[in-house]
Amino acid sequence: MSGSLASIYSNVSYSLSLHAKAITQLQEQTSTGNRVNRASDSPSEAYRILGLNTQNRALEGFRENAVELIGTLEISSTIMESMASELSAVETLLTQIVGGVHDKEGQKRIADKINSTLEQLVSLANTKHANQYLFSGSSTNVAPYAIEYDQGRIVSVTYQGADNARRVDVAPAVDIEAYHVGDDIFRTNRRETPVFLGTTGVQAGTGTSNVRGDAWLTVEHDGTNYRVSIDDGATFVTVPAGGDPNQAITDSRTGHVLYVDTTAIQGTGVELVRVPGTYDVFGVLISLRDMLNNDRDVPTQELLSYLDACVDGVKEVRDLLIQVDVSTGSKVGFLNTMKDTLENMQFDTEDETVRLQEADIAQIAIDLSRREILYQMSLSVAGKLMSLSLLDFI
Repeated sequence: MSGSLASIYSNVSYSLSLHAKAITQLQEQTSTGNRVNRASDSPSEAYRILGLNTQNRALEGFRENAVELIGTLEISSTIMESMASELSAVETLLTQIVGGVHDKEGQKRIADKINSTLEQLVSLANTKHANQYLFSGSSTNVAPYAIEYDQGRIVSVTYQGADNARRVDVAPAVDIEAYHVGDDIFRTNRRETPVFLGTTGVQAGTGTSNVRGDAWLTVEHDGTNYRVSIDDGATFVTVPAGGDPNQAITDSRTGHVLYVDTTAIQGTGVELVRVPGTYDVFGVLISLRDMLNNDRDVPTQELLSYLDACVDGVKEVRDLLIQVDVSTGSKVGFLNTMKDTLENMQFDTEDETVRLQEADIAQIAIDLSRREILYQMSLSVAGKLMSLSLLDFI
């Protein structure tokens, strides 16, 4: 008899504990609204939910990157549009000068305006957004351009940022160039043969020069030989008798070299040498400003012909800016599409997570009521079983 009672007690206790555990779980689901609150509730679904949560966090990170890049690229695009507009205005002024609209005093005023434009464009190129420089490539903590002044005027603007762009992930295996390399968008790199615009007879040599933009060639005669210079007479190279088809002239200030053919040299003077395909936004403005100030005392008609030729340099850098701006606009469009796609993916991920995790409150209420009834019935049966005596068997 004692063995039977012990067995009954054990079975009843076990059954009641199962009911109590089920009721507790259902009550927890009711209070949290979640069907899966811990891994032990449903290991397979818990594993799936954890994976979906990880995926959702990754998608949110990519979406935030896309939103940030859209803002960054839109600011960069606005800057490039502004710079292109300023260069168009400079081009118009040059056309007016060549057409005889402005006298010498007018040219001086335009030189001052170009100087102001230069200051403005350098400032735009050194713009920061969210405490990062937009045009320094991957070195976003370094100002892209170093400025050298002489007597209050900019005489040199040198790129000092990184040579590679900073790219940012916007989706798995997809990254976008977010911070441009200033030297790639403000300077052309399609070197052509140097063009000599004067009457000294000097022509382009056979070697590959590394002079960029505009250079001034000075030709003198010392009574025996011609001498040539491209650093405003700071240093000269003597031309041998009969000339040299590939004579190197070095600018002592920059170290740049211009290869010239002096076999047909026929006179002295100062002439402009243009190197198409090598202009940069700042160098072209510095050259134009100095040309209009005419510190080299170039004759008026010759100066006007030089200015006319220099319009091509302005167009060259302006066209490059427009080209990069169009490309940037395409990136913004792509990022907007990518952002929408990521948001849709996030919605689907969250929806699936909710379907796996969220409890059906109506069903839980039914299950809870059923379990409570079973629990009460089990208690009633257990009470009767545990109160058996010999009288129940007589």
